[in-house]
Amino acid sequence: MAAVGSAARATFGAWDYGVFALMLLVSTGIGLWVGLVRSRQRSAEDFFTGGRRLAALPVGLSLAASFMSAVQVLGVPAEAYRYGLKFIWMCMGQLLNSLLTAAFYLPVFYRLGLTSTYQYLELRFSRTVRLCGTLQYLMATALYTGIVIYAPALILNQVTGLDIWASLLSTGAICTFYTTVGGMKAVIWTDVFQVVVMLSGFWAVLARGAMLAGGPRQVLELARNHSRINLMDFDPDPRSRYTFWTFMVGGTLMWLSMYGVNQAQVQRYVACRTEKQAKLALLINQLGLFLIVSSATGCGIIMFAVYMDCDPLLSGRISAPDQYMPLLVLDIFEDLPGVPGLFLACAYSGTLSTASTSINAMAAVTVEDIIKPRLPSLAPRRLMVISKGLSLIYGSACLAIAALSSLVGDGVLQGSFTVMGVLSGPLLGAFTLGMFLPACNTSGVLSGLLAGLTLSLWVAVGTTLYPPTAKSMGVLPSSAAGCAGPSANTSASGLLGPLLTANASSGAPRMDPARPALADSFYAISYLYYGALGTLSTVLCGALVSYLTGPTKHGTLRPGLLWWDLTWQTASVAPKEEVATLGDSSVKGAEEPPRTKRPPDFLPANEDHLLFPGKEEVNRASSGFRTPGSGHEGSHDLRETNL
Repeated sequence: MAAVGSAARATFGAWDYGVFALMLLVSTGIGLWVGLVRSRQRSAEDFFTGGRRLAALPVGLSLAASFMSAVQVLGVPAEAYRYGLKFIWMCMGQLLNSLLTAAFYLPVFYRLGLTSTYQYLELRFSRTVRLCGTLQYLMATALYTGIVIYAPALILNQVTGLDIWASLLSTGAICTFYTTVGGMKAVIWTDVFQVVVMLSGFWAVLARGAMLAGGPRQVLELARNHSRINLMDFDPDPRSRYTFWTFMVGGTLMWLSMYGVNQAQVQRYVACRTEKQAKLALLINQLGLFLIVSSATGCGIIMFAVYMDCDPLLSGRISAPDQYMPLLVLDIFEDLPGVPGLFLACAYSGTLSTASTSINAMAAVTVEDIIKPRLPSLAPRRLMVISKGLSLIYGSACLAIAALSSLVGDGVLQGSFTVMGVLSGPLLGAFTLGMFLPACNTSGVLSGLLAGLTLSLWVAVGTTLYPPTAKSMGVLPSSAAGCAGPSANTSASGLLGPLLTANASSGAPRMDPARPALADSFYAISYLYYGALGTLSTVLCGALVSYLTGPTKHGTLRPGLLWWDLTWQTASVAPKEEVATLGDSSVKGAEEPPRTKRPPDFLPANEDHLLFPGKEEVNRASSGFRTPGSGHEGSHDLRETNL
């Protein structure tokens, strides 16, 4: 494939821009249709959760699209090209995350009927903890979204020469517009369309690339002969960028911080009609994640077969690993007008889905955690107007952060996961302490959050200042021997600088006398472990401080805040004769157990939002939340959800 590797740089044509523009128009049209025609937004609750009447299929696809952004469209194929097929183990980490979320975290959030996940921290600990969690989440999400918006702007700038500011503004303006107008429903239904576009783009690259490389069998043979089929890498060294254990431990905890307790995802599955529908949405999400990640990894292997003898980075055709994928698309579809535009739409779709999700979630936590507690008498209509205004403000803020994301030097995939790991990992630890350690108190969880954030930030900053060598990360060798032009080492060394050094196959350590001892040990660990470090240090420090300062007594905790309280209620309270069918169309009535007095402000004051009565299915474990003396509650039928 040297001919492809040495081809002149191509550009997009009129057909490509037409396909791209069509995707933008359809996304905007869906947002307007849902927001202006089908929407019944009467309150901030409707704006942020779609009235909690959504079905599992669109919610599941939206969950899959939310973190499968242009970061993955650009980053995953490049990582698979440089590190091999073992990146597919990411799917196993995502599967474990989905199972843990469905079993432990989803039931608590769903049955409490919370719009903001950080309401839980106040119920379990104190308002101070809630505000700390809210601010940490807003910081993490704004930084992550900025990187995500920057990614497709990078594509447009590098492969077409389009001004990067025009790219940033168009990306941010479109997703901010339909998110502000349509709220959660608009975000979810545009996500469904954008998942289809993403998969179509990947599959077009897989089909065309395999055909040019001699067929799937030839691609696999080339990959095997050059160590790209390396699934059986069980090296326990945490400095290896990707191994089985990296994905199973670090990857699982990283995705759990994104799906188990992250506002953007929790806000989606609590918008489902029933808890069973919410769990089904997680299953659909897992299928979507598997299709996207496996397709992106396959594109990386195809890329290696195409550029096996002429690595574009070594030959100077590109200046960063994230540019592998757009260059491949332009090379293999040079004679097929319109198809490169499909890939551009693919990457842009991922960005729109993630950015709109994040903007809506940041507006939700601001309303629920900051505005409502201070202005409780605001009318629902006014709150909805404020919510739309906040969506507009956060969209603009993400655009500003995107402009700074061009400073990320390690690739958009590592940059985005580093931000989420450093800031979201400790938050996962805080929620885990609250749900699974009754003794944890406010002092303990605050100390844990500080310790987790400090440790994960320390290693992330250290890695940025003293990057690990290519050899320690496990970069696989590549070649530019088949290139027709001059070698990258002579033609582009001044332009690429240390980047070429990082991608050289030798990976020789840098002899820097000022390099500290931790640079090749602690700072060299895989970025997928950053979140795990934050989570585990938060849990350990929080537990230790709680026991030293006087643990919380189990009996003083409000009902429903511990995970096993819900499990015990489901197992022991519900009558044996109650039967729930899959469709929940016929359910035998359940006797209500004796009820105890509900603590003040335990759940939302509006009972219609508490456990969502009036649905076809409500978990009978919620009977533990009800109180004697609240007579209007007794009329609600309590029903079973299969855990």
